[in-house]
Amino acid sequence: MRATVVGGSGYIGGELVRLLLGHPHVELVTVTSDRYAGRPLRAAHPNLRGRTALSFIPATEAGESDVVFLAVPHGAAAKEIDHWSTRAPRIVDLSADFRLRDDALRERHYPGAAPDPGWLAKFRTGIPELNRENLRGATHISVAGCMANAAILALHPLAAAGLVAGTVLVDARTGSSGGGRTPDEGSHHPERSGVLRMAKPHGHRHIAEITQACGLDVHMSVTAVPSVRGVQVVSHVTLAKPLSERDLWAVYRDAYRDEPFVRLVRERSALHRMPEPKLLSGTNFCDIGLALTPGTEHLVVVSAIDNLVKGGAGNAVQCLNIATGWDETTGLEFTGLHPL
Repeated sequence: MRATVVGGSGYIGGELVRLLLGHPHVELVTVTSDRYAGRPLRAAHPNLRGRTALSFIPATEAGESDVVFLAVPHGAAAKEIDHWSTRAPRIVDLSADFRLRDDALRERHYPGAAPDPGWLAKFRTGIPELNRENLRGATHISVAGCMANAAILALHPLAAAGLVAGTVLVDARTGSSGGGRTPDEGSHHPERSGVLRMAKPHGHRHIAEITQACGLDVHMSVTAVPSVRGVQVVSHVTLAKPLSERDLWAVYRDAYRDEPFVRLVRERSALHRMPEPKLLSGTNFCDIGLALTPGTEHLVVVSAIDNLVKGGAGNAVQCLNIATGWDETTGLEFTGLHPL
């Protein structure tokens, strides 16, 4: 399968390139970037030195392929979907443009022009653990947002079992790469280094995806932490009825026992007893752990991912694997490093 990555000079674009170059069933033929046009891929992604002879080309010069990955800013995919549909029969979009089905949710969290309803109807939700059967044979896939994906995987088993009472409080911590490649004042090293900046105390737009997937009332805060990669989401849940931790682990085991990229973290060691994003760098895993406050219905669920992989490029490749009927783990076998 011949693949094109649009917006390949960004961080998620670079991860797409890295993963596709190692995929046995994919030939990466085109990577676009107007900023880096004419320069080799290593100019933006030095980790690819000696790995490929490809150079960036302007998006306007991209030819036909079998699948196009859109790693572009929000709003761009919806504007350009007519064009890219003439370049490939399969589209995998990593922006938020085609994620939301509810107009009210979209307007509240993503003000601006809505995507064309006809195109929106074509896209299937790119969360394999929830929508695997719907992804089989899919030609248009919309990949979930990074923090949304981590929160959804943490909360969906409880929501599906009717075990959540009231509002869920979601506290997300994210590394600097989540802000993308283009720098701003908040990502400037003297302002970012060593700080724990609450970037969004409430109303984060990923609430919309969590609500859509889980049907929960969610409050969400997001804090920028002094790391490059990784998302850790801490969700505070009030249970609808008294349950033991053993009962709760059974719920999660039933939900994820056959999932190749969801790992339940139930360690006795204090050092590694909760999911840690650093251990997941470069991998497509989501680690989930939990802790129940003794004698109460207060449950803390912790999930962690690499925001650029399971939170973006890796999830996109996993969705493509399912859509085409390839083994779901193909090209995603990296297990991470320790120590790192």
